Amino acid sequence: MDSSGLEAVFLANRPTLLRFVASLGAGEAAEDVVHELWLRIRSAPTGPIASPLSYLYRMANNLMLDRHRALRQAERRDRDWTETMSGSEAPSAERVLIGRQHAALVDDALRSVGERAAAIFRRHRIDGIEQRAVAAEFGISLSTVEGDLRKAYRAMIDVKRRLDEG
Repeated sequence: MDSSGLEAVFLANRPTLLRFVASLGAGEAAEDVVHELWLRIRSAPTGPIASPLSYLYRMANNLMLDRHRALRQAERRDRDWTETMSGSEAPSAERVLIGRQHAALVDDALRSVGERAAAIFRRHRIDGIEQRAVAAEFGISLSTVEGDLRKAYRAMIDVKRRLDEG
């Protein structure tokens, strides 16, 4: 069966596959899982499939297994992070020093793009003000705000590269 035949089987059995995925614990994400299944069969290599409906159920089950694993890993990572951070009340002197050095690099990078671009970056990214409101506040066009943000983002990317390399 080629992929168009598999797609036809999928479309004919979509409601059943949706119920199957929901029964595996997908909850509100069932639609997302079925959509991901659709995307995978659309991009799968063509070839004969002896039992296309069983094949689709196996794919759906594998997607759910992947999803459960990813959720468990995320929970473990969050728990480990929380345990690590709650283990000490204050960061070490070394972490404080490194943080100050990184902040100084960011501050220097923002100064290098100019006062207005730095201020626009801070208002938008730190204060959370939308670009249109920033444009009105500074009395400039939206495209000028976008241009200044691009300059600031390039500077931040350069800082990140330097930190990653060092």
